[in-house]
Amino acid sequence: MGILHDDVVIIRPSEKEGDPSVITVNCPDKTGLGSDLCRILLFFGLSIVRGDVSTDGKWCYIVFWVVCKPATRWELLKKRLVQACPSCSSASGISYYRSELQSPKPPDVFLIKLCCVDRKGLLHDVTQVLSSLELNIQKVKVSTTPDGTVVDLFFITDTRELLHTKNRQEETYKALEDVMQEAVISFNIEKVGPEITACSQASPYLPSAITDDIFNLEMSNDLPSVSLTSNNVCVTMDNSLSLAHTLVQIVCQDHKGLLYDITRTLKDYNIQISYGRFYIKQGRKCEIDLFIMQSDGKKIVDPSKQTALSSRLKMELLQPLRVTVVNRGPDTELLVANPVELSSKGRPLVFYDITLALKMLNTCIFSAEIGRHMIGDREWEVYRILLDEGASSSILRRKVEEEVWKRLMGWE
Repeated sequence: MGILHDDVVIIRPSEKEGDPSVITVNCPDKTGLGSDLCRILLFFGLSIVRGDVSTDGKWCYIVFWVVCKPATRWELLKKRLVQACPSCSSASGISYYRSELQSPKPPDVFLIKLCCVDRKGLLHDVTQVLSSLELNIQKVKVSTTPDGTVVDLFFITDTRELLHTKNRQEETYKALEDVMQEAVISFNIEKVGPEITACSQASPYLPSAITDDIFNLEMSNDLPSVSLTSNNVCVTMDNSLSLAHTLVQIVCQDHKGLLYDITRTLKDYNIQISYGRFYIKQGRKCEIDLFIMQSDGKKIVDPSKQTALSSRLKMELLQPLRVTVVNRGPDTELLVANPVELSSKGRPLVFYDITLALKMLNTCIFSAEIGRHMIGDREWEVYRILLDEGASSSILRRKVEEEVWKRLMGWE
């Protein structure tokens, strides 16, 4: 027995300006469900101001109070949230949900080749169009020729799984043409095989500024002076309040995707949340209480496991992303990195926020590259943006760092 398909996700938009909208999810449980839902809300630009979750290990009930953009596409959001829940079956002609899961097949990868006349903010405008069409950028290579022509290579997947059709390709071209107008010189979409995507991998070489100045935060209690971080984070664990669960209490400053950063970390550790609540107090201070258990159904009693999980949570909340600007010979390069989930999902809209921040700063992008790299025992998505000569001074470099960081953290 289950619940009606339409009742799996219920969205109640706010009736009064300034009040949060309420999203209710009622479905079979699975480890990592909260992370998957929070990632979708982050992709749609929603800010979670309060959350409650309760589960018995088989069925879960989640409520999000969210602040949204005026143009939020509620029907599409509901569709994506329903798809993230455990699969549905049909009984007596009515769709019900069950807990059995099927491994999804890897999405097809397409290559968009775009050649156009350069202008400031162009890359962000293209990224915005692709995002609105639910075309997910997996890799990108952007270069500018001496005559001002831009050659963009976007390796993308289609959330709607329709990019192989003529109508979907025409829709994509029309949307890009509307934004770029007469700047488009040539445009092409083609499906690519794994051998092409493998050849397109970014160079394994990373400047020492990333590995030495940013990633050493993994192994140190001191924050590097060149790195941008959130405010202090407090994580405590208590096994005395529940016979079956470990209580994790977190106090920290709010940022964009905060709940996603917490839940994706627990998902990677194969930790299940049985009950939790999240709310933001005045001054953007967040308090989170989570009753958790391991995959074997037991609380976390091993001190080394407690320390490892606590340290990782602190790390992910202090610096969910890494941002720095470095000199590479005569050039200035913006470097942004974020961890990739063990499920291979990256953080949504990072490239969108980077290009928007640079557009607002009126800073031109000479070239850009996205690649995934194994650094230590983790996979990272690394964005390398080569800036024009105008960003070479130390003051402007610091300004770029700060503005990109603020945009990524939602503090703009």
